[in-house]
Amino acid sequence: MTNDHQVIGIDLGGSAIKLGRFLPDGTCLQSLTVPTPQPATPTAVLLAMVEAIAQVDPQRQAVAIGVGTPGPADAAGRIAKVAINLPDWYNVPLADWLEAKTGLPTVVANDANCAGVGEAWLGVGRKFKHFILLTIGTGVGGAIILDGKLFSGHRGAAGELGLITFNPDGLPCKSGNQGSLEQYVSVTAIRRRTGKEPAELGALAEAGDPAALQFWSEYGKDLGAGLASLVYVLSPEAVAIGGGACACAEFFFPATWAEIERRVEPCSREGLQLVCAELGNQAGIVGAAKLALTKVVGNW
Repeated sequence: MTNDHQVIGIDLGGSAIKLGRFLPDGTCLQSLTVPTPQPATPTAVLLAMVEAIAQVDPQRQAVAIGVGTPGPADAAGRIAKVAINLPDWYNVPLADWLEAKTGLPTVVANDANCAGVGEAWLGVGRKFKHFILLTIGTGVGGAIILDGKLFSGHRGAAGELGLITFNPDGLPCKSGNQGSLEQYVSVTAIRRRTGKEPAELGALAEAGDPAALQFWSEYGKDLGAGLASLVYVLSPEAVAIGGGACACAEFFFPATWAEIERRVEPCSREGLQLVCAELGNQAGIVGAAKLALTKVVGNW
């Protein structure tokens, strides 16, 4: 493969579809964001994607497409099994549909997995062979990178780090779990717990507001308790936090780290780093593009 081979990375969200056209070295040649059709049925989203692909690649220079969707894909990267918060998204053969419309080989993956691959390729994960990413937004997604490669499990659905049980008697979760970690640390949970947005709470904490500082300390403790389970299972070099809450990391990372130290034996956290992700809301399209490159070259 030469460096002029181009790929398209797509990040499908509930309100926006982000696209980027990339070179194999990670250079983004063109990017585009279009609104997600409402209602975001599979047929409507497919048509919006095809139109957007034509805009981001008008000369038809791309040789493959990668798509991140908000839910698990099958292990082969062909089917969006469920897309959280999108109507009628059950076992949608999205790769087949896009290939039929564009003629380009296509791979589908979970959006948080794409973000993890993006961070491993061009972001904070370049420093580590083994790390986990938690994306904190409306929910809490996750990705596991082991030995430099995405771990997606037996059927492709591994890495749902926000859905681990945090409180057995806690609030019900859309996943079917009860008291999952995302019910305590997602942006949705922050709003429910405080009635405020993370940025507002960050500004209050910056100004020294005692209630905001106390909230972030409690939030950090909860996050640390959840991460302790993941550290024990995976023993990563680093835990990366991305998404809407990370701008306030200075206010909750100390409590998060203190809780990890309290709960995790030193031998299981030796050398562990707690870091912020670097690619922001571009991580999804970067990772989707990398997965498309993987499809072209055959390995990563």
